[in-house]
Amino acid sequence: MRVRRAATALTLLLTATALPATAAGPARAAPAAPRPLPLPALFDSRAVSDDSRPGAADFDGAGRSLSAQDLAAAGWTPGSVLTLDGARLALPRTAPGAPDNVVAHGQQVALRGRGEAVTFLVAGTGGAATGTGTVRYRDGSRSSYELTAPDWRSGPLSTKAVALPHLNNATGGQSAETARLYAVSVPLRAGRAVRSVVLPTRSAAGALHVFAVSVRDTGRGRTGSWAASTAGYRAVGPWTDRTLRLVVHSGAGGPRARIRLANTFAAAPVEIAAASIAVRGAGAAAARAPVPLTFGGGHTGARLPAGAEAFSDPVDFTVPAGTDLLVSLHLPGTVTAAPVHQEAAQLSYLSAAGSGDRTADAGGTAFPETMTSWPFLTGVDVGGGPGSVVALGDSITDGVKSTSGTNRRWPDVLARRLWAQHAVPRYGVLNQGISANRVVTDRYPGDGISSDTGGVSAGHRLERDVLAQPAARTVVVFEGINDMRAGTPAEDLVAGLRALARRAHERGLRVVVATVAPCAGYPDCTPAVETRRQAVNAFVRDNGGAFDATLDFDAVLRDPQQPRRMLPAYDSGDHLHPGDAGLRALGDSVDLRALVPGRH
Repeated sequence: MRVRRAATALTLLLTATALPATAAGPARAAPAAPRPLPLPALFDSRAVSDDSRPGAADFDGAGRSLSAQDLAAAGWTPGSVLTLDGARLALPRTAPGAPDNVVAHGQQVALRGRGEAVTFLVAGTGGAATGTGTVRYRDGSRSSYELTAPDWRSGPLSTKAVALPHLNNATGGQSAETARLYAVSVPLRAGRAVRSVVLPTRSAAGALHVFAVSVRDTGRGRTGSWAASTAGYRAVGPWTDRTLRLVVHSGAGGPRARIRLANTFAAAPVEIAAASIAVRGAGAAAARAPVPLTFGGGHTGARLPAGAEAFSDPVDFTVPAGTDLLVSLHLPGTVTAAPVHQEAAQLSYLSAAGSGDRTADAGGTAFPETMTSWPFLTGVDVGGGPGSVVALGDSITDGVKSTSGTNRRWPDVLARRLWAQHAVPRYGVLNQGISANRVVTDRYPGDGISSDTGGVSAGHRLERDVLAQPAARTVVVFEGINDMRAGTPAEDLVAGLRALARRAHERGLRVVVATVAPCAGYPDCTPAVETRRQAVNAFVRDNGGAFDATLDFDAVLRDPQQPRRMLPAYDSGDHLHPGDAGLRALGDSVDLRALVPGRH
């Protein structure tokens, strides 16, 4: 988007519409609505200051501002383009102390594109700011949206795009207080080209500041083949000049491939110097020479700012369905912490310290170390196909207690069934299960290095892990037992499930929900937990249209003689997690027709 000086907003020419003449005199011209302007031409607020001149900006009216040095340390530099929740957002190309955002009060922003959402980079000052705006389409139609910008000082860390460690003060110096910026997406009407966006009017509570805006298109021409959720941000290594060789299992196949990388929850950028993809042979060896991947139109590597993502350029590489792949990433610097999916149920590999770029190696001898998590890598997509079904869940969806390296998670079973038939579309299945995850409350707080890899709540990760996934068509929600075990009241869990469905429906997704499986015999599955489980399952089975379809996973797994317990043949032995046979029964029980949008 072309950057214009804020002063150009004052040079708008207002067109006039003639009014009928009256006896009192000639008709007076009535001003027409201003024409849309690029967002930078509307900037009227200064949020960022240099640490040496903190008084040059005043973001909140109290002399406080963001630190330009903190932003640079996070990799958020002026004019750079960041990918956040699948949307490419251009940061203001302004020097510290210059106008770099607009306080929303009904301005019309020129915007072009066709997709499923508009994403705003925002923050509220003086409290969370909420307002209603309008999207105008090129065909003359329009739709309304509601935008909420959490407060930059007190909003949730679990949904922030980036957190910064200081606030600059106009009176001098800094305060050690965390500042936040947020990427917030709102739905578009499917298939319509956007002409402009009218920002919300002023919020009655806080001021709503907008730094960037773009149309997000995750759907055209691709299907998700494999995915994993970022479950936490853990200390690693340190890893210095090493290559990760990550083993993942494809679902849907296709003729072209790209990978998705994420630096979720991070405080600093990470460099990926080179990357490749290959069909796996044995161990860390490739069946054929790895195919190099590029980023950003031909660059051999990518720099991932804190909290941001990177997508490789599509490459001519045939991904066979149901096949192990090797994705190799060279880390040229020293990495001491990384976003991870902790419970991979799969061995991956790591080259020796200082061994350099081994992404092109076909053999596996350069990878003597193993790991049981997936750092940085969050997806493999293929060209074409009908889109994706997303499985949103906890450890049972994650495959905890399944046999490692055999891909026997229930979403794997479902993916194989979909690929083997032609009665319904052959969707890709994206496994967004996180062990220990909850619907309502966060396990991992969403910021900082932590040993807890239970993830932020399903509600807080829905945008990233479901709505922003490639060509997502349907979400299957199978989650809630961890909320119950933590003491969450049944009515709160029901409200959380309803909220997930409402938000997914707003984006046009089909929502399928599963009953919660029995767990009697597990140490903390008390009678009170069972009471909550029965109440939630009663709602799921008779939900009054809140969901599009229901899967009765409770009925699949329970012992008919002791319905509070899992059938012994399906039990992994801990009475909470199904083993391979139980996971296969879940995957086999899904009515494939229930996954198809528009079907009942």
